[in-house]
Amino acid sequence: MLNNNFSLPIRVYYQDTDAGGVVYHSTYLNFMERARYEWLRELEFNVNSLIEIHKILFMVRSLEIEYFKPAVLDDLLNVTVAVAEIGRSRITLSQEILCNHVKLVSATIHVVCVGAEKLKPVSIPVPLREKIGKFA
Repeated sequence: MLNNNFSLPIRVYYQDTDAGGVVYHSTYLNFMERARYEWLRELEFNVNSLIEIHKILFMVRSLEIEYFKPAVLDDLLNVTVAVAEIGRSRITLSQEILCNHVKLVSATIHVVCVGAEKLKPVSIPVPLREKIGKFA
């Protein structure tokens, strides 16, 4: 694991749950996306700067997710982001969702850096690669 130091607290709201007050399975993906967005901001690379300055986007190529325990209405979750591997144009991220230090969900997400115009794989910008290295 290269980087294991980002965590985003997220409260479970009514809109995140099904009729039984349990977080709906796809909602966890939204929580993880939000954490990745905030992780990039922590690295001083918000999505707008990636598009406008670096002319790139990150797209999810694949993911594997495991559900262990459900989150429920009003839980305070911690959604983690850790870099497992970085390649020329891809990053493999490990993400977990915890509640009171208990793992609820675990996922491995492969994202690819693509050019904003043609959506074809391109190298991860050196400044971003260096920032990720400093947090390793």
